[in-house]
Amino acid sequence: MTSTAPLLAVSGLNAWYGEGHALHGVDLEVYSGETVTLLGRNGVGKTTTLRAIMGLIRKRTGGIAFDGQDLMRLPLHRTAHQGIGFVPEERGIFATLTVDENLVLPPVVAEGGMSVEEIFDLFPNLKERRNSPGTRLSGGEQQMLAIARMLR
Repeated sequence: MTSTAPLLAVSGLNAWYGEGHALHGVDLEVYSGETVTLLGRNGVGKTTTLRAIMGLIRKRTGGIAFDGQDLMRLPLHRTAHQGIGFVPEERGIFATLTVDENLVLPPVVAEGGMSVEEIFDLFPNLKERRNSPGTRLSGGEQQMLAIARMLR
């Protein structure tokens, strides 16, 4: 651990889909430099936990702090400005646009993102395919592109 305070602190997180109580008191801490994985079979709440942290599920209680900032009361559109992102399984790339176009199209929401060249250093496959449309990328390359878009 590189810091005494967690970068992401989730405490007693509960979330609901309509009347269905989906998360029951999730506690989670992630420190700067750590990689954390949520594991479990289908339907146990992995995606729901991430959606609740991001604010995509608004009916929630508990505490969520990222880099000391309370995310619970933050408007949804401000969450990304805090420097936290979520890449859903569905990827969400623009299939008819090239890799380059996918990387420059999204607006920059927070300072400190990676440049296109830094992304290509991280994902050399994308550099090789920079002029290919999303429909021509493999599933793995599409996932790399989705992650790369979030890093910009």
